[in-house]
Amino acid sequence: MKQLLEQWQQDAAAPRAAKLYEIRLPLFDAAKLAALSELFPGRSEEQILTDLLSAALDQIEAEFPYERGPVAEVDEEGDPIYADAGLTPRYRMLVETYVERLKQANTDGGGK
Repeated sequence: MKQLLEQWQQDAAAPRAAKLYEIRLPLFDAAKLAALSELFPGRSEEQILTDLLSAALDQIEAEFPYERGPVAEVDEEGDPIYADAGLTPRYRMLVETYVERLKQANTDGGGK
């Protein structure tokens, strides 16, 4: 979250998906969002929501538990290095699949 606050003090924008997501916030969260947009007037509420969601998704991935899989390689001392057999590799594979689909959707006329 510290990086997010630093980013808000600068100006950077990532490419956006063509798909539009609509949400209804709980009242207290909507108030927090309004307060953040006042604290950082260079950021719209949409930009703040996008950045918060991105940070939360990164944090969730970081919290996936590690599950030791088969030996993937051996280090220079001959000790085994195990592959991750948990949620992380499957999640990353799915993310890459959806990145390609969303890029294709953007180039098929839905992108900005």
